[in-house]
Amino acid sequence: MTVTPTATIAKRSFVANRPEHVGESVTLQGWVHSRRDLGGVRFLLLRDRTGVVQCVFGKVELPIAESCVHVSGRVVESKKAPGGLEVQAETLEIIAAATEPTPIEIPKEEWNVNPDTLLEYRHVSLRSPKARAVLRVQAELVRAFRDYLTGEQFTEIFTPKLVAAGAEGGAALFEVDYYGRRAYLAQSPQLYKQIMVGVYERVFETAPVYRAELSHTSRHLSEYLSLDVEMGFIDSEDELMELEEALLKSMMAHVAEHCAAELALLEAEVPDLSATFPRITLLEARDLVASRYNHQTGGKDLDPEAERLVGRWAKEEHDSDFVFVTNYPQAARPFYTYPIENGLTRGFDLLFRGLEITSGGQRIHTYAMLVEALQNRKMDPEAFKGYLEVFKYGMPPHGGFAIGAERLTALLLNISNVRFARAFPRDGSRLQP
Repeated sequence: MTVTPTATIAKRSFVANRPEHVGESVTLQGWVHSRRDLGGVRFLLLRDRTGVVQCVFGKVELPIAESCVHVSGRVVESKKAPGGLEVQAETLEIIAAATEPTPIEIPKEEWNVNPDTLLEYRHVSLRSPKARAVLRVQAELVRAFRDYLTGEQFTEIFTPKLVAAGAEGGAALFEVDYYGRRAYLAQSPQLYKQIMVGVYERVFETAPVYRAELSHTSRHLSEYLSLDVEMGFIDSEDELMELEEALLKSMMAHVAEHCAAELALLEAEVPDLSATFPRITLLEARDLVASRYNHQTGGKDLDPEAERLVGRWAKEEHDSDFVFVTNYPQAARPFYTYPIENGLTRGFDLLFRGLEITSGGQRIHTYAMLVEALQNRKMDPEAFKGYLEVFKYGMPPHGGFAIGAERLTALLLNISNVRFARAFPRDGSRLQP
């Protein structure tokens, strides 16, 4: 056997296709996942985008982990090999040798052991099968999101991420020097997707949003992927909840079909989607967690423990991993949320396995009501002039919602830290890699 520098590569095969080539010669390209020496026999686990396979060599010096290599050999059955098949290697070509050992052992990655180290070396730790599986599931969730809405005659839009004012007011904004003027990174595409309802009636967007909140919890990010939906000509927020329920069921079914291997690797299960998502008002939810679970929660929203308990109730009573919490007070919702009696609104949240993944609701669709809502909150209508103008020209009753892709992914896959559901997470202390 020879070890040579990069040479002309034959037609490539993939690890996942090896059952089709038992007894045949194949050529594989990938990375050295790990290696071990058993006397006169040396084993190299080769990883490509489809999986990992054991390659068996004689007495030859193997490159270190994460070197990029090309291996040619014959596929044979082996009861001791992962997957029951291995490659009896004939040639090894080094495409690009790793120049030093990896700072973490990728085959032994454990997210709960030293998460900060794994995130610090994310450029390497992302190569692990578990990390790759998470992001693959997320990619399929986003794909299914797009496919379902496109099938329902929604149009995908692309809105600015440099804006003159925050969509929701408040101070949680990243300020940017915009040619000597003050601008901000967008908290949400909310104002723009409402404008676009006046163009297409039904719109959606998948894009990052930015929240300058110093929240060092396991469920908050400063930059995350928001899956936004807005729909015109609705009668109430009920239509929005019906849409989101059908959308999420379609997304989950898609993942179950297309990501079976990833779900098995991560020991995760898609929720049972046969049940209708229950709905409970915020006031009812507070009474419920107090009477049933002896947990007192006040303020304008549910605290994390109350969310968990409402999720527990939905599972116990309705066999559902999802539950809508409705009729939030005006103080808990953005200025554009449609108000109803007793200081409440047509705003709702969706909890998944005891954690919020969605905020949504019906919006105010008349100019006068929007100006009044801004003034009631001591917000300057002039700062929202570009947004308000469209409401002078006839907007239909409309509403929508936004799903945090990382939270959805993390909860689906039982990941305790949402940072591991984003390739390169950003939080209050992380700007690299």
